[in-house]
Amino acid sequence: MILNYINIFIYQLKHNKLFSTLNILGLSIGIAGLIFALLYWNDEHSYNKWNPEKDNVYQVLVQLSDMPAVAENSVRLKAYLENDPNVENIVYADNWYKKDKITYKGKKETVNKIINVESDFFSIFPFKIIHGNAASALKDGSSIAISEDISKRVFGNENPIGKQINCLSAMFTVRAVYRVPDNSSIMPNVVVNNMKDLVDINKNRGLFVLKILLKIKDPSKIDVTKRMLEKVYYDEIIVKSSKEAGMTPAEMEKKIGHFKIFLEPLSDARLHSIADGYPEGRGNYQFLWIMAGLSVLILILSIVNYINMATANAIKRAKEVGVRKILGASKKDIVLQFIFETVLICSFSILLALVIVELTLPYYNNFLDKNLMIIGSQFYLQLILIFILTILTAGIFPALYVSNFETIKVLKGNFERSKNGIWLRNGMLIFQFAIAAFFIIGSNIVYEQIQYLTNKDLGFKGSQVLAVSLNFPPSYYEGDEIGKKIFSRYTAIKEELSKIKGVDKVSTGLVSFDGNDTSLAPIWYKDELFKQKAIGLDYGMLDLMKIKIIKGRDFDKKIASDTTSSVLINETALKLMNIKDPINTEIRIGNQPMKIIGIVKDFNLLSPESAVLPMTFYHIKSLDMAGEINTVYIKLKSDNIQNTISSIEDFWKTKVDTEYPFQYDFVDKQYARTYETYTKQKNLFSLLNIVVILIALFGLFSLASYSIQRRMKEIAIRKTLGAETNTLLKELSKQYVFYCIIGFLTALFPVYYFLKKWLDNFAFRIEISVFPFILGFTILMVLTLLIVLSRAYAAAKTDVLKYLKYE
Repeated sequence: MILNYINIFIYQLKHNKLFSTLNILGLSIGIAGLIFALLYWNDEHSYNKWNPEKDNVYQVLVQLSDMPAVAENSVRLKAYLENDPNVENIVYADNWYKKDKITYKGKKETVNKIINVESDFFSIFPFKIIHGNAASALKDGSSIAISEDISKRVFGNENPIGKQINCLSAMFTVRAVYRVPDNSSIMPNVVVNNMKDLVDINKNRGLFVLKILLKIKDPSKIDVTKRMLEKVYYDEIIVKSSKEAGMTPAEMEKKIGHFKIFLEPLSDARLHSIADGYPEGRGNYQFLWIMAGLSVLILILSIVNYINMATANAIKRAKEVGVRKILGASKKDIVLQFIFETVLICSFSILLALVIVELTLPYYNNFLDKNLMIIGSQFYLQLILIFILTILTAGIFPALYVSNFETIKVLKGNFERSKNGIWLRNGMLIFQFAIAAFFIIGSNIVYEQIQYLTNKDLGFKGSQVLAVSLNFPPSYYEGDEIGKKIFSRYTAIKEELSKIKGVDKVSTGLVSFDGNDTSLAPIWYKDELFKQKAIGLDYGMLDLMKIKIIKGRDFDKKIASDTTSSVLINETALKLMNIKDPINTEIRIGNQPMKIIGIVKDFNLLSPESAVLPMTFYHIKSLDMAGEINTVYIKLKSDNIQNTISSIEDFWKTKVDTEYPFQYDFVDKQYARTYETYTKQKNLFSLLNIVVILIALFGLFSLASYSIQRRMKEIAIRKTLGAETNTLLKELSKQYVFYCIIGFLTALFPVYYFLKKWLDNFAFRIEISVFPFILGFTILMVLTLLIVLSRAYAAAKTDVLKYLKYE
């Protein structure tokens, strides 16, 4: 019987090449889209799954009133955490991922992911130890653990345990070699323990300084630890400050703000964190669901398209079914045969889908900035589930539809007049129109928003500005007057850069245009605390970035007080503090009194989903912050930019930094990456838009062919009675125009609702206009008429005798 089914299937393939190709191609595109979504979904959800401690490890995040939550905490918490009976291990960590070189016997290897943590790190992140052991890996400040990859690069096939290497300007002994089993929120190349001074409360009294990871004995009691930490902040900061200022704690809390603690489990870190607390960053949960939802929608569309094609093609197989029934085939036999054919088509579609995914995976990885691979063991169960669901949904209805043909009518040639299933096919066609309309309109709205962001006046001009990473030798950070040494070195570099042909201006600032720095500082005005972004700048930095000063003046080299007590504020800060006459008004940054000398026009450092922050600008020397300089900004002239960059690189490699490669970025591209996720969503929508339109056109083609085929005798009679071609075209196409309109109207509310929610992510956004809807309807209608009229025209020109000779 199976062999018979296969022979019939092969016969149908040969005699229905177009329909068979469209069937397999349509399904394979839908399945390929879902496979892509599954690869991305599985990868994002795989973070920390390997870690047996993921549900017991918590990161401490702190939020001060309306400031963003941050992962940096005070060292003052350490003593209290050590006395918490629910805390098993405490690991303080310095800023994630430093960059340096490892030197061993004259061989140097650059390492980008070096972390500095306390000794219990491997109890929280139990990476697989290849050599050595986790207990002694970080036992003291001279110990270092390295990844398996670094071990091979530095030591080759040697056993590195006990070997000494130079890193971070110190000698370390290798105590362990580890391998990160799978995706992890922390994936370092090198782990060191230089935390002794950093966790000393007498040497590090800052408020937001170090990361804290906790291993908890009983996660159900985590709220007790949370409340304890909030009380510590209240007692140590609010109460003590109020006593020093002669205020009540309530008055001081009103001025400083309220400390709120979040204890986030490692299991939620990748997709549900409220802050970028871990070095590998957060996944985009919204984008993940958008991709998954759209992929499922396309698969449903592909299945609907398959059903439409299968039922449209059933008319050609009706007599086959009738004959088989006369010869004794039961309804069950007919159903099994058509389901078997669906199994074969789904099998071919999945194989083709896997080929499509394999061929296009490099582009997909580039699109997502991932390194995904097709590993069957990771998603074969999901693939089997897709296979089964596709067969059940795509195979059963066509099988039942065909098996229900009445034998006598079929053999008399009257099967085409049956109206069974017409309402369902038309409903599915409307569904296809609705999905196509959703994608066409949605992609237009997404495109308009991204274009708006691309063309929006940001308040600064970064198109010809290089941001060059500036690395100083460790010796610059030793001893006294660190800021003076670094500023002197920066000034010398600045003077030499200014002499290079093609360089227009050079300056620096403690400012980044990549959207990552959300830190705020306390600014006092009339004894009231305001949280603002405090930014240290060198002379000319605002002018270099074409940031406008709308009132007052910029920092001036001729005015000595500008490097000691002058500040500028932006428009948002002016409104926040409600200063009526700002020029020469006194504010305080920390304990330092400063006078406002100018008002800066608002510009945004964060991504477009965030509002402009209140900002205060001071000269980098005035608060002794020159030691934080790590970037030089270089404005280039428009002529021969590439030659100028080459000249800067030559100078950099020979006179500035011989250890590290020359690294630069254009500021405008740096800022564009702040909304890169949304640009990817636009590209995804545009790609899926094309896919959806193609699949919808396949379905429309099959339904139009089916419908017109059913009406061929009617067309023949009309032509015999003198009907003109134009009249026939109008008659044959009007129902599809009607379905197109209904499908379009069906899509209006969903597309408006979901795209409005998407736009609500942005502080700077377009308003949804009527244009995308008009354009979407026009595109949909034009495509519908092209397909339907082409099929109708072919039918109208058919020889009428072919359909009237048996009447």
